[in-house]
Amino acid sequence: MELQKFTYDNRIARLFMMATVLWGLVGMLVGLTIAIELIWPTMTNGISWLSFGRLRPLHTNAVIFAFVGNGMFTAIYYSSPRLLKTPMYSELLGKIHFWGWQLIIVAAAITLPLGITVSKEYAELEWPIDIAITIVWVVFGLNLIMTMVKRRTKHIYVAIWFYIATFVTVAVLHIVNSINIPVSFLKSYPVYAGVQDALVQWWYGHNAVAFFLTTPYLGLMYYFIPKAANRPIYSYKLSIIHFWALIFLYIWAGPHHLLYSSLPDWAQALGVVFSIMLIAPSWGGMINGLLTLRGAWDKVREDPVLKMFVVGVTAYGMSTFEGPMLSLKSVNAISHFTDWTIAHVHIGALGWNGMLTFGMLYWLFPRIYKTKLFSVKLANAHFWLATTGMLFFAIPLYFAGFTQSLMWKEFTAEGYLKYPNFIETVTQILPMYWIRVLGGTLYLTGVILMIVNLLKTAKQGTFVPTEDDEAPALNLKAHGVDKGHRVIEGKPILFTVLSLVAILIGGLVEFIPMFMVKSNVPTIASVQPYTPLELQGRDIYVREGCYTCHSQMVRPFRSEVERYGDYSKSGESVYDHPFQFGSKRTGPDLAREGVKTGKNYKPDSWHYNHFMSPQKMVAESIMPPYSWLLKNDLDISSTPAKIRAMQSLGVPYPEGFADKANEHLQAQAHKIAQGLRDGGIDVADSKEVIALIAYIQRLGTDIYKTDNKPLFSDK
Repeated sequence: MELQKFTYDNRIARLFMMATVLWGLVGMLVGLTIAIELIWPTMTNGISWLSFGRLRPLHTNAVIFAFVGNGMFTAIYYSSPRLLKTPMYSELLGKIHFWGWQLIIVAAAITLPLGITVSKEYAELEWPIDIAITIVWVVFGLNLIMTMVKRRTKHIYVAIWFYIATFVTVAVLHIVNSINIPVSFLKSYPVYAGVQDALVQWWYGHNAVAFFLTTPYLGLMYYFIPKAANRPIYSYKLSIIHFWALIFLYIWAGPHHLLYSSLPDWAQALGVVFSIMLIAPSWGGMINGLLTLRGAWDKVREDPVLKMFVVGVTAYGMSTFEGPMLSLKSVNAISHFTDWTIAHVHIGALGWNGMLTFGMLYWLFPRIYKTKLFSVKLANAHFWLATTGMLFFAIPLYFAGFTQSLMWKEFTAEGYLKYPNFIETVTQILPMYWIRVLGGTLYLTGVILMIVNLLKTAKQGTFVPTEDDEAPALNLKAHGVDKGHRVIEGKPILFTVLSLVAILIGGLVEFIPMFMVKSNVPTIASVQPYTPLELQGRDIYVREGCYTCHSQMVRPFRSEVERYGDYSKSGESVYDHPFQFGSKRTGPDLAREGVKTGKNYKPDSWHYNHFMSPQKMVAESIMPPYSWLLKNDLDISSTPAKIRAMQSLGVPYPEGFADKANEHLQAQAHKIAQGLRDGGIDVADSKEVIALIAYIQRLGTDIYKTDNKPLFSDK
């Protein structure tokens, strides 16, 4: 049989590899910075773009889409041609993909610290960047699919299966969750509101973890572990079960992020059931990866690459067991809104994604630079620093999470909350935050050692831009008739379509009833749209990332009702574009912050002084100051456009109200500012802080109204 000669291009893979190293360093530096801010809240000294609320989304986006994203593209562009026995379909598409992805990352790095955000977790980027992501993702998918079409092997290997699932699912997730109504070039509102928006977001958010952080790295695992160990994958049959069960089940699990929220119980139950079922395929993948190394444990003890792979796959197994456990309502009642969740996700990020990426880089650099690794000792030092750093990071946060939940829920013998002041919990867990900083420092130190090692490796070698190979042309007749799973392995387009069908089923079953059956979101007659000033204040709240520390969802527990007020109803958030349920309580819940009864009532002056200097109002507070809100004038030129956008989304402002909105805004702002001035605070009506106070004081008040009189009229 005549062999065809062809060439693999290492240049695109190297570009993604270098970007992985660079953005990994940046993302982890930002993460360490915000960890320090939680124990030294005044370190930013009133610099808005360095505040925790703005940097936290930058950290998550940098780690997920820049570090892990470039890592997965490195694996795909290196392994796919070798598995398919053909060069990538288009060098031009590869370059567009690389430079387009880096420009998107730079755009995120600029806009997020400036407060340009939608506030939906892992999907914070504004609509022009979302469009760019869609275009670049299609370019990547076209290149991958066309490479499969022109392959020289009939059957596509398991790693390619996971790459296909990644492409189709992320495309669906991104498009559905990013449907927004633009207000201006850098401002938009999601078309979904309240609990419906929450369902769509966590369908996206959970599956961004599944299909961006998990499935492509399973493809990486299935390629690089056998290569590094020089052994075949443990079980082909297990890989089939692992793949199809994982992609079908994962897509249903998003509602487990909304347990005990105002999401209907049937949706919560679906999330719990499918989350528990996920243990089986997840552990199937872990077993397949670890048992590939059976008989090679002597090599594992010596080889830092295999050691990193073992710890990474083990971390995957642990986090994919813990995740379903956290979806049990009895466990979630303890864990949700606490640092337990932060510990959990970092076992995945630092262990699974981090360790597999490091192992791949240590294996790949010497091969594309045709040399040996500069220092195995440095790589081993990196392994121990990373492993120790991960443990020092996560274990204290587990203790912090248990401490938070137990203190929040504890009552005295007389039936009163034992720790009624939220700050009592914060001061108790500060030592754990210090240890987290130590763990992050150790992990980052290991990354710096890796960078030195890889640069030295590259310097002592010579880059190999292309590699020649040969294989017979694909002859379908010569392969005979396939049976079972081999049939679809030989038809990549069919495989792609079937993967798409598998991931669509769960989303459709959850979305259709949620959007088509009105009783799933019962309305409350007293709930009214936000006033123009409150709407502007809400946008400031979103801009400053207040949702990263404060939830707006009182769950139906006695401890929460006693602390915050009546539990949250789905009808309260029908005009919230986007929703603001939150996922972490570094500070207290704000769902009832505006209610003017009880000992927790705070006047406007308290909020003004709190934004100026939180420690002035609560000495132990770890909230940073927001002094720029007291200096910046509110931009009211955008008010009419925002009202019109809300009207297009079904928010019932009166017809023609957009043209009069600023009159209403200025009247309400004057009333609040005059009240502050009467109390001795010299502040102009036009300051941003006035709008934010208006929004904060509105929170949770609608259901306590005794009349249903509209907030607005045509006058």
